[in-house]
Amino acid sequence: MYLLFILTIKSIFSSVIGSQFYKWYSTTTMGLYFQSRIDQFMEYISDKYNIELTKKQSKFEAEYPMMMDRIEKLEKWSHPDREKEFEKIIKEIKRKIK
Repeated sequence: MYLLFILTIKSIFSSVIGSQFYKWYSTTTMGLYFQSRIDQFMEYISDKYNIELTKKQSKFEAEYPMMMDRIEKLEKWSHPDREKEFEKIIKEIKRKIK
């Protein structure tokens, strides 16, 4: 029982310390250089082995078409061009105020 408690506390402290270290390290010159090198390496690997993130997306779309339709509807609803709708609402509010 105590071992489980100790391991849980240890993992929490490790993640907090690691997160704080990365926040500090990512602002240093060496951290920026290291991150850019990792990004270049990952780009090289994705080009070399033709790895694409869109493959996962298209696989998801093929497996769950109804879910993708729902996601697309939600995206259209949350990010539409609502200028005309806003103008109507503003006119209604102005009319109610008068």
